[in-house]
Amino acid sequence: MRSSAPSLILDSVSKTFGHGTGVLDVSMVVRPGHVYGLLGPNGAGKSTTLSMITGLLTPTAGTMTLFGEAWTRTALRRVGASINGPAFYPHLSGRQNVRVHADLLGLGSPHVDDVLHRVGIADAADRRAGGYSTGMKSRLATAIALLGDPDLLILDEPQNGLDPAGIRFMRELMRSYAASGRAVLFSSHLLGEVAETADDIGCIVSGRTRFEGRLADFAPDGDIERAYFAMSSAPAVER
Repeated sequence: MRSSAPSLILDSVSKTFGHGTGVLDVSMVVRPGHVYGLLGPNGAGKSTTLSMITGLLTPTAGTMTLFGEAWTRTALRRVGASINGPAFYPHLSGRQNVRVHADLLGLGSPHVDDVLHRVGIADAADRRAGGYSTGMKSRLATAIALLGDPDLLILDEPQNGLDPAGIRFMRELMRSYAASGRAVLFSSHLLGEVAETADDIGCIVSGRTRFEGRLADFAPDGDIERAYFAMSSAPAVER
């Protein structure tokens, strides 16, 4: 039985770099059974935030909790992620790329075949990944993130480069994964896709959380575009 405790909590997390910019104050609560959309313009700090959650960057301040306990690298074993775009070996096939990661996780061939089918690239799995289209590379990255059926799936701009059918496929994949009782966190600057996909959202502007909560509370009238631009143009409030 899966826990009802939040899969992820960020409390006033920040990451500053030498030039003094970065993520200044980000908070969020990601719950099992929910899709959480991290919304913001390019350069707002979405990828930096996801990089801190997955241990690629160390926060300067604030606290992070995974599955009810303080963040540890051990807890990251329950997290699958694709951050900062697809990362793969271009000279290997799609299948071989997934197998490399499966071997690191101690998973066998059935897991490799399963995730390739789930993201819709099984028919192209034996082609060189370097020849994949942008959308297929995104699907390959998602397949790797799905290995081991993580309790928290984190995807950074997963719909970038996808055609309309691919965008719908990715939306349905995230929704069905959350419906299985797991949590999904994805970043995007595509307002319509966040509205179609997310249960809860966090809106980051200039490195700060401007809103965190239910999508229905962010845009009560359903007009996420109006709500977003009203939020992003408002002055930041220091906490």
